[in-house]
This record gives sequence, structure tokens and C-alpha cells, in this order.
Amino acid sequence: MSERLLKVAFHTLGCKLNFSETSAISRKMEESGFRKVDFDDKADIYVIHGCTVTEAADKKSRQSIKKTIRRSPGAFIIVAGCYAQLRHKEIAGIKGVDLILGTNEKYDIVQYLDDISKRAEPEIHNVGMNKKSLFNPSFSGGDRTRAFLKIQDGCDYSCSYCTIPMARGRSRNQPIADCVNDARTIAGKGIKEIVLTGVNIGDFGKSTGETFYELLQELIKVEGIERYRISSIEPNLLTGEIIELVEKNKKILPHFHIPLQSGSDRILAKMRRRYTRDTFADKVMMIREKMPLAGIGADIIVGFPGETDDDFRESYEFMESLDVSYLHVFSYSGRDATPASEMPEQTDNSVKHHRSKTLQGLSEEKKKKFHDKCRGMNVEVLWETEEKPGYISGFTGNYIKVYSEYDSMLEGKITGHILDRTDENGNFIVKRKL
Repeated sequence: MSERLLKVAFHTLGCKLNFSETSAISRKMEESGFRKVDFDDKADIYVIHGCTVTEAADKKSRQSIKKTIRRSPGAFIIVAGCYAQLRHKEIAGIKGVDLILGTNEKYDIVQYLDDISKRAEPEIHNVGMNKKSLFNPSFSGGDRTRAFLKIQDGCDYSCSYCTIPMARGRSRNQPIADCVNDARTIAGKGIKEIVLTGVNIGDFGKSTGETFYELLQELIKVEGIERYRISSIEPNLLTGEIIELVEKNKKILPHFHIPLQSGSDRILAKMRRRYTRDTFADKVMMIREKMPLAGIGADIIVGFPGETDDDFRESYEFMESLDVSYLHVFSYSGRDATPASEMPEQTDNSVKHHRSKTLQGLSEEKKKKFHDKCRGMNVEVLWETEEKPGYISGFTGNYIKVYSEYDSMLEGKITGHILDRTDENGNFIVKRKL
């Protein structure tokens, strides 16, 4: 590697887990003498941390790679992560890519950079995932008000539509003691909120003989961290004791994002999900009984192979009947080497689009009803940054986005407010309060 201080820039696509891992990789590079710059700046090395969870994610990753090459044809281009793990042949066909690093290899990025001259053909390093894959700890920090702390990786489930086990391997985690040490490090940076991330965080502890509930019990003891947010947890792994702990401890925010995927038991079985819709409904009811104003979100997939109009209607009516706050709606995207991609009765794209728009409309209705229910509520807001001219945005504990007149002194602060005023778009606007 040249003695000149080389500039490196990162672009991350996909999930919160990817963002936490990018931060860990960038810190490792900075410790090795590289200088991190913004992705829009001129750099010697560009790292695209891609996502391959859907066809749309593949497309975004490809577009980002090609755009970067066009803008900086002389720079050293690295593609890393899940996209590089599963789509390395596709990436290798993009002229201008120099290095492809899979899920494990991306953490050893520095060892591949002794020579950053452009390659005629890209180097590819991505061994297959196996039971012995290591857990690589990571957390984001320094560039966000909230930190994403990776507590778990991989997945032992075998959902018929998903490639994550192929891209990330079996479920594994670091011990609770190491997670607590990471939380203390984050607290030392002045960060107030930690989002707990992973592929299947409710499965935490399988490789260490511990549980997610036990992890939460220890994390809330860390001084300096005022809020923990659970990113997403499977309904069959969301236990009553976890819900009770959230109710009783102010540090764990009353916000639950629970993947449902379908409100039809027939489709859930085809998806190989490990619960029925009644399981999901029971967990929503349990949360509402204890925390009437908790935020509850759900993931829904439309257009799964064989999903009939009756299946979709059943799913819609089920979601309509539940007291949830919002929906994240995804159109089914066939992934190579998954059982679902080979199922008959693949759903037409126009049908997927219509069903997606229909559920998105329901989500907007749910969101409005939830906001109306929370009107007049006393909340604490963690302020982030200026999102639109003259206004700073932040989130309440139950995941309502609010705005206030911009004041740089608010960034990273938690302040109390009353949700009593909305703008013409239904967004809550609160007065500044230090």
C-alpha cells in the first residue's frame, strides 16, 4: 500500500445490520491508516456494501456500482456483503469492479489492499457459509444519533422464499458480556439510543446458551444509554416475559416490529413460517393490554406464489382487524435456489402491484388512527438532524416521527413534548424545548 494516506468512501444498501457492519469495517480501515471521506467526495477506494434480499435490492446495488464506476473510473472499486456473497458472478461481469468480498471476507478488507491498481478482472473472495462461520461484532457510531448494535447474525429458519441463510449462515451471536461491553463503548460516545439488530434477534443465545430476555436484562443496567429499541422480532420468539419487561422498564422503548408476511395460514404454511396468524394476533393483543399506546409494525409480503384473491382478501381483513400502527409492504421477489422460486402459480407483477397499493393504503389508515390515538400524549423525542429546511426531526419512544423548528442544540438530545399540533400533511410539529 502506498505511504500516501488513501481516501476511502462507503455506500451501504439494505438493512440496519449492514449499516452497523459498515461502521465496524470503516473503523478498522481508519485504524489501519486510511482516511474516511463522504461517498460523494473524491476517494481512492469506494466500498459498496450491497444487499440482495429482493430483485429490487439487486437492482439498486448494480446501479450504485455502475454509477460509482462512471463517476470515478480510476478509483479502486470494492463490492462487499450479501450481494457479493450470492451474486459474485453477476458482479464480476461489471467492468470496473476490482475486488469482491463475501460475508466473512469483508471484515478482512485491509489485507486485500496492498495493491490498489485497477484490475483487468476482479479478485473474488467469498467462501461458502457453514456451521462454523464466525460472529463478527459490529456497531455503528460517530455518524448517527442512534447506534445500531449487532447482537446476532445468520438464521436457522428455512423460509421458502429467503436466501439469508445462504448469504449469512447459521444463527450465532457473541456472549451477553461482549454485547454489554459494546453498549458501554457506545455510551462513551455520547449516544443515547441503541437499536438492537441482527437477522433473527429473538434467536439470540443459541450459540452461547443464553437468551434475548437475559440480554435485555443486562443491557438496561448500562449507564449512559437511555433507550433501547428492538429492531424486529419474530412473533413466535416474542415472549410474554419480553413484553412484560418492556412494559416495566422505561429504557426499552414501547415499539415492536413483528414480521407477519401473510394473514392467511395457508400461505404462511407455503412460506414455511413457524407460526399461525393466531400467534401474531395473540402477541398484538398482549402488547395492547399492557401498553395501549405502544407502536406496533408488521411486515407483509404480497403476491407469494399461489396467493389467490381469497388468500389476499383474508390477509387484508386480518390486518384490518388488528390494532397495529403501520405496515411495511413488500412484493414477493423470486430468489434463485429457493423453493418458492420453483413453485407453480407465480403471481403476475400487475397483481402484486395492485395488492401492494391496497395494503399501503391500509397502512396509511392505520398510521393516521394511531396518531389520532396518541394526540395529547406526553412523549420524549430523540432529535436527529435537519431533514427539511428549517426543521429538525426525531422519533418518540413509540416510533412516531415528529418535527420542530431547527436548532442545532437539539441534535442528539432527548426532550419532553406534548403531541398536540400537526401540519397539513398530518405530521406532528412540537415546540422547541431544551
